Amino acid sequence: MSVRHFHMRLQCRYEGSDNSVAGLSVDQRVGDRWQPLALGLRSPGFDIFVYAILTCQHMYFRVNCAERGLQLGSAEGDIEVGAADDWTIDVLAVKFSGRLVNGSPAEGDTEYIVSRMRQCPVSHNLRAVTDASTTVELL
Repeated sequence: MSVRHFHMRLQCRYEGSDNSVAGLSVDQRVGDRWQPLALGLRSPGFDIFVYAILTCQHMYFRVNCAERGLQLGSAEGDIEVGAADDWTIDVLAVKFSGRLVNGSPAEGDTEYIVSRMRQCPVSHNLRAVTDASTTVELL
């Protein structure tokens, strides 16, 4: 059962048919408030780890959208991680909602993108998480 909770969100703008990042901001939930994520030498290692999962998922989201001809204008991402006393991740929920400026998802595109996101190097190297979900919405 999770006793440690981590929650981050990102907002991104893109340019070009390859969904290159044109602007990115990441916030972290601290207590009952959101604050900009500021990573540095004194950042807790687990915060950096959660950020690594989020950014890896984001890369696979935007790249695989582009591969399917889905050009993004912007997207919002969200990650919630729960960890037990021993820091073992027991909850991992990833959500991305992208706004398209070109292209329309064909049948199976969303499922393909989610399956590719599950293959990002950081996520691929996690132990099996008992409560894991990945959600993608394209508007």
